[in-house]
Amino acid sequence: MTEEKSLNFLEDIIEEDLKTGKYKSIVTRFPPEPNGYLHMGHATSICLNFGLTRKYGGYTNLRFDDTNPVTEDTEYVESIKGDIKWLGFQWKNELYASDYFDTLYEYAVKLINLELAYVDDSTSEEIAELKGTPTEPGKDSPYRNRSKEQNLDLFERMKNGEFADGSRTLRAKIDMAHTNMLMRDPLLYRIKHAHHHRTGDKWCIYPMYDFAHGQSDSIEQITHSICTLEFVPHRELYDWLIEKLEIYPSHQYEFARRNLTYTVMSKRKLLQLVNDGHVKGWNDPRMPTISGMRRRGFTPASIINFCDRIGIAKRENATDFSLLEFCLREDLNNTALRAMAVLDPVKLIISNYEDGKTEEFESENGPDESLGKRIVPFSKELWIEREDFMEEAAKKWFRLAPGALVRLKSAYIVRCDSFDKDENGNITAIYCTYFPETKSGSDDSGMKVKGTIHWVSAQHADRAEVRLYDRLFKVEDPSAEEGDFKDYINPDSLQIANAFIEPSLKNASIDQRYQFLRKGYFCLDEDSTPEHPVFNRTVTLKDAWAKEVRK
Repeated sequence: MTEEKSLNFLEDIIEEDLKTGKYKSIVTRFPPEPNGYLHMGHATSICLNFGLTRKYGGYTNLRFDDTNPVTEDTEYVESIKGDIKWLGFQWKNELYASDYFDTLYEYAVKLINLELAYVDDSTSEEIAELKGTPTEPGKDSPYRNRSKEQNLDLFERMKNGEFADGSRTLRAKIDMAHTNMLMRDPLLYRIKHAHHHRTGDKWCIYPMYDFAHGQSDSIEQITHSICTLEFVPHRELYDWLIEKLEIYPSHQYEFARRNLTYTVMSKRKLLQLVNDGHVKGWNDPRMPTISGMRRRGFTPASIINFCDRIGIAKRENATDFSLLEFCLREDLNNTALRAMAVLDPVKLIISNYEDGKTEEFESENGPDESLGKRIVPFSKELWIEREDFMEEAAKKWFRLAPGALVRLKSAYIVRCDSFDKDENGNITAIYCTYFPETKSGSDDSGMKVKGTIHWVSAQHADRAEVRLYDRLFKVEDPSAEEGDFKDYINPDSLQIANAFIEPSLKNASIDQRYQFLRKGYFCLDEDSTPEHPVFNRTVTLKDAWAKEVRK
């Protein structure tokens, strides 16, 4: 009997809301700011918001929080939409905070009329100085008691562009002695003479996040506004504004963000990595962005499974990157097509195999019969991995060595007879004898071997660039270390191999994942061309970092 999975705290709340009739159905939203590419932290939020409405009915809106024209761009808008669709989710309405600029302005005017907002001429430094500390009350701005008429006039003139950036703000009039620092007359609007990606030059004043967020939720009648824990102190202002404006009472709920080890998930820090050239763009396969993970070969199923496994909680912690890789291996083991590629080649010559002869062997494409079979050509000269040969066999060495027997995957058993070396001591060729009666599928020779190695026919092989990606940082939490987080970048996070690949990989698809036998999981990169195929290593077959941790 399968144990039923327990509900998380948000599911408990929603089930109670539906049972009591508080809501007939639920409405959530995913509200990214279009100032960068989405990362794995956003993936958790996407899976949560869309997953809840998928489970309980209702719908999810995609709303872009585009209230800061200086940092936002349509490039980010399109990348965000692409990432959500790739994960397999679809929003009901595509909306923008800028859709509500007129309404938000009217709300601000209403607050002024209620004498709950005022125009402040103080500089940002003066405002900060008057705000007080968590243990000391703040002081009133000298402009706090302006008349309603003065504030209405000044706010309209702010909108009309009469004042310079930073010269005035609109602030809520709450309580400068409030125990919650965010309730000490928070900013509602600031002046920014900047071109907006959607509204152009219509506006030169823009709402602050705290003002746009809750009101946008209310306009869309969001039932469960789900944020991360850093917004807990903001909830009081969220509720205050909705109450004073007498609008639809959306409610904010918070959950703990999930960080990943061996990476950073701050847009600011990710942008530094891009701008400083440590990575080759937002979709570099070493980046924790969704587009970077997709390019590296991660699958939607593996990311959704990962988000489901870690769940949601009210306490922040870091999830080991190995768990994400485990979810990926679990998916790829069942879906990736098998193929052979030799990344560090050395020539193997079968001395007693007929010159010019070619055979074709049938090999399984994967563990599931539905994946079918492929034909792999075989000839006198093969490429094998350099690491599969040892001049002097160590104890429990089951691969090639002088006098040792090994099976060539899907082909024959061979015995190593001799080898050549160059003046630097590097192995240049290995000579073997094969046993015709040991052909895979019809072997009745009685010969037994403990090792099987992969290979590629030299006559039929194609060249490919293989990019071996690893973790971007050497330490679990680079942001917590002393100095600059970039000092902890892993210098071996990308290595390039010039590999030989079997002919079936000529027809590789960018949407397909492959297991290179004994080497790991790979995918075709967007840089690939028919003349120059490029493959990315998505993940190794086993967790190599676990060994490092145990050392």
